[in-house]
Amino acid sequence: MLKKREPLTDTNLLLAVTICIFTAMYIFSILVFGGGFRRPQQFLNLFNENAALIIISCGLSVVMVGGGIDISVGGITALVSMSCVVCIDDRGFGVFGSLLLALIIGLAFGVVQGFLTSYLEIQPFIVTLAGMFFARGATTMVEVKPRSVQNEAFNMLRKIEITIPGLGYEARNGNYIDAKIELGVVIALLIIVVVFCILKWTRFGRNLYAVGGNVQSALMLGINVKRTKFCSYLVCGLLAGIGGYVYLMHTGSGSVTQATGAEMKAIAASIIGGTLLTGGVGNIIGTPFGVLVQGTINNIVVALRLEGPWWQGITTGIMLCFFIVLQSLILRNRRRISQGGGRKT
Repeated sequence: MLKKREPLTDTNLLLAVTICIFTAMYIFSILVFGGGFRRPQQFLNLFNENAALIIISCGLSVVMVGGGIDISVGGITALVSMSCVVCIDDRGFGVFGSLLLALIIGLAFGVVQGFLTSYLEIQPFIVTLAGMFFARGATTMVEVKPRSVQNEAFNMLRKIEITIPGLGYEARNGNYIDAKIELGVVIALLIIVVVFCILKWTRFGRNLYAVGGNVQSALMLGINVKRTKFCSYLVCGLLAGIGGYVYLMHTGSGSVTQATGAEMKAIAASIIGGTLLTGGVGNIIGTPFGVLVQGTINNIVVALRLEGPWWQGITTGIMLCFFIVLQSLILRNRRRISQGGGRKT
């Protein structure tokens, strides 16, 4: 006897919509523009260039599932990058010492902001806004001028690339060029897997969805709401620290203006990936697809030769509004159908 299939949840439905839209967008780009879009390396470059953003966006998704928000992650990324550059070259921290520093900075922001928002119940937007300003100001205190890493061991780490067999291409001069991904991409993929497992199969993950869905119901179920929210900001801060280190691995430099707007891109990636700002709905697998959508939009803008820097912001804003409206319509329609199906006729 065949088992009755379970209905598609809101989380999985939004994930499916995001994946389908990204796939259609990329296929459209291949058919219309051709060129680099046909090369697997350009697709892999979406990961190479956005590995840090994927990690940061995963942290934002965790917080947003719990009904919170964190706009300090861009500032934390800049602070981590600049601090690591200075400590590696001027203080002799080395690779592991600088990584530990990045984790400490991220955790420090997570602890403070998590405590203020969860236990003192201050609005998370205000708390993380203050955190953003503090991080940017602290970055200026560490070093005003842009710095590049000179340490040989760290630069060797930066140059590590993993060859993907069978995805290379032949250049015009006849040389075969292998398709490669950076080490930061591997770190980002591992973090996606870890966060997915945490949200899906741990008590913290289940509690987080419950808190984001309805705080009062979560309290009635005996969930420690304050601790759950605190842990979500702790995870977000930790991932922001790791993201800052991966950002440094990709750029090899630190600057006060680095990662400007990264928090907004991370929020947009989470929303496009199917995470609702109201909380309770979201799948971490959709978050990297949200980042890929933004990266593909940027490549399409370049292919259209729209040279103005504002075009990427305009197209991303239009796409974000589209996803928000689409999510609202899908969820409203499903609730209407479910309510109608529950009525007696």
